[in-house]
Amino acid sequence: MSHHIASTHLFHPCAAGDASPLLNGSSATQGERQWWKRIVVCGDDFGMNDSIDSGVMRLAALGRLSAVSCLSQGPTFAKHGKGLQAFDLDLGVHLNLTQDLGDPAQAPVISLPALITRAYAGRLDAAWVDQHLTRQFDAFENVMGRAPDYVDGHQHVHQLPGVLPRLLRLLAQRYGSNASWLRHTAPGMLDGVPLREAVKARLVGAMGASAVARIAGRDGWRMNRRLLGVYDPQGGARHYSRLLQLWLHNARDGDLVVCLPAVSGGCDIQAAQRVAEFEVLARPELADWMRLNGVCVARPIRSAARELTAV
Repeated sequence: MSHHIASTHLFHPCAAGDASPLLNGSSATQGERQWWKRIVVCGDDFGMNDSIDSGVMRLAALGRLSAVSCLSQGPTFAKHGKGLQAFDLDLGVHLNLTQDLGDPAQAPVISLPALITRAYAGRLDAAWVDQHLTRQFDAFENVMGRAPDYVDGHQHVHQLPGVLPRLLRLLAQRYGSNASWLRHTAPGMLDGVPLREAVKARLVGAMGASAVARIAGRDGWRMNRRLLGVYDPQGGARHYSRLLQLWLHNARDGDLVVCLPAVSGGCDIQAAQRVAEFEVLARPELADWMRLNGVCVARPIRSAARELTAV
């Protein structure tokens, strides 16, 4: 597999003195600080329920997101997925191997601890992994009519041994040189981040970030620089607001900030904290936080959205 891509990063490097784009496409006025850190802000779990979908789409309309990760077999994805095309977003497959979404076509799932144990013991059933991959990519294409821009994993399962090689094989077979970019989970800078959240971020990275980086460097897959936004989803809006300001302060050009927003009405286990995330991400002052930290929300540099092509 060879993609002949010179750089594995999502953005071209910023040269010293370059004028990076400003939030919402505005131009810098004399004396105003210019952006120098472009980050992808990604809303996960789209398609799980109406409240998540509504929260994600409202934030997209505000320009607060640049990517959305889709549970393509989720109960609301077919209903709301096409609506994402109205926004300037990268759209990805949020690979799910651990959560039953109620779709009769969904392959059987297993718990995350069982999945990790089998993956690192070399006991994952390749046919089972391929079944999940095929059905979830088929479902995405059936709704969106095109290939995904990127791939990541629900509970970060895309990077596990026994999953990552099957995923890359499928991407190469289906999309060839137009392959998607991959979520890299190595933690970004954690200055000031509380120990509990920092430990979780490092654990997520330890599940397979080095493998993603190694393969990206070898075969030319693009990926984000580092990952921010990982925490134990509780604590309400005040806690999330503090963490988000730390992540923005620590962000570097090419990082990805993941979030789990939703409006009220959801009934999943994280519903209350999802609402807290939405409220913080929708605040007008978020634009000021980004400006003070020299950050802008950006899509990866790439060609126009791809129609499906036979490979």
